[in-house]
This record gives sequence, structure tokens and C-alpha cells, in this order.
Amino acid sequence: MPTQRYMLRIAYRGTNYHGWQFQLPNPLTWKGPWPKPGEGIPTIQEIMAREIARVVGHPVSLVGSSRTDSGVHAKGQAAHFDTHQTQIPTEGLRQAVNAQLPEDMLIRSIEPVPESFNAIRSASSKRYQYVIWNAPERPVFIADLSWHRRKALDVSAMCAAASKLVGEHDFASFCRPGHTRETTIRTIHACEVHQHGPRIVIAVEGSGFLWNMVRIIAGTLVDVGHGRYRPDEIPQMLTARDRRQAGGTAPAQGLYLQWVRFHEGFTDPLEEQSENDWSA
Repeated sequence: MPTQRYMLRIAYRGTNYHGWQFQLPNPLTWKGPWPKPGEGIPTIQEIMAREIARVVGHPVSLVGSSRTDSGVHAKGQAAHFDTHQTQIPTEGLRQAVNAQLPEDMLIRSIEPVPESFNAIRSASSKRYQYVIWNAPERPVFIADLSWHRRKALDVSAMCAAASKLVGEHDFASFCRPGHTRETTIRTIHACEVHQHGPRIVIAVEGSGFLWNMVRIIAGTLVDVGHGRYRPDEIPQMLTARDRRQAGGTAPAQGLYLQWVRFHEGFTDPLEEQSENDWSA
């Protein structure tokens, strides 16, 4: 039977998972229950690929656009897989898989795409959000969905600093050492800071990102908001190409992959809604 490629838009709360990417357990460090033969530790890719396979009746290779880290969330992760079970209606397939998934994962949409589509190589830009809860009292009910900062932040200074990150730069100072990328030059299309009461949202859109890049940008902007750096010091950080010259790394729980856009022009039907809603 002919094979069809499908693109998925996926939302998940990453709190209970070891990131997106499939991982085999390390006998020296893994403390949880040992997975069944052929299975990995709890990751989004591991669980979702397994449940898709149960519905279509054969193993699938699920390819995601972004390898989100442990504890990171997504509103619009994109992925693709191939199947010959083309007789299953797409909405029926979506609902059948969602019925098997844990409550903190959801396939938001599914659509057939050409074989040439690739969730990694076809991506043209991505947008991340980083959520900060800026209030004296910690947010008890969303502690794993935001970064609590007690001291008041200077949002105007953070906005000024964020604007200096827009454009093509060498982001070596904003990348975790040990990356394997050939170049640390990246293009940031937009970097904005918005405040809604105690909630501060940092939004970063770019053609691609380095290891921990958005979390380091968020940590640096928070340091600016606390007066540890001035906005006009951002260009010096970029020029230094030295991780030690930028600010701290924000924790994983405040980071969301908001959406992914593609060269082929595929759009996320819920993208406009997710612009204004910081929760998945």
C-alpha cells in the first residue's frame, strides 16, 4: 500500500519527561524503573511514537522539529511520521492517539504532507516564549510552568536589552559550552518582553537556536531587569563570544516552544491564538 507522510502539531507539559528526544537509560545514572526491552526512558518522542504505533499497527519513526530539554513545554511542537494506513481519517487518527496519550500530551492537529516535507530541514523559523512570575509570593499552582522572581524587574530595561539581540549575530556567549554546531551565528527576527500583571513573557523568534540559547537570553534579560547589566552591555556580550560574559541560564520550567513555521508555507491553525495565550 502507498505510504503517506503526516505532520503533527503537538502540545505538552514537559514537567514529567526527560525532554523530547528518545533516550536509552544509562545504567550508571538512571534511577527510575527499567524500561521494557526496546523502550527508552520517559520522553515525549518515546511515548508519542509508541502510542501512534499502536493505532496504525506498525512501528513509526517520529521526527520532531525541536529537541526540547527536560522540563521544557510546547504549545506547537511540529513532527512528522510515515504510515501506509492511509484509510484512517486524519481526525479519527488524531482522536485515537490522543485517547491513548497521558493527559499532559496532546496532538493538536494532523495533516497529510508531501514526502519532501521534513520537520527539521523544512523549518524556516521558530518562536519560543519564556514565562516569569514576578511577584513576592510564589505561584503555587503553576510553579512548574514559570520562573518565580521575587524582586521587581525593570521591564523597560529588559525591552531595551532585548532589542539589541535582534539581527544576525554570533551567539557563542549565549550558548551552553559543549555544543556540536559548526557555527554559532544565528539570526533573531524578534525579541520582545511583555508584562501582564505579575506575568512577564519573553518572546524570541529566530531561524534557529543553539543549545540553551533562549534560556540564556532569558536569564540575561532578567539580570538586566535586576540591574546587574545595562542594556548597552548586550553588544559587548555578543562581541566577546565567551559564555562567561553573558548572564545566567534561566531554569527549564519557564520555557515553551510556541510554534514552528516551514519553508513550504504550512501554517499552524492555532498560531494566532497561542500568540496571546502563554499556557498550552
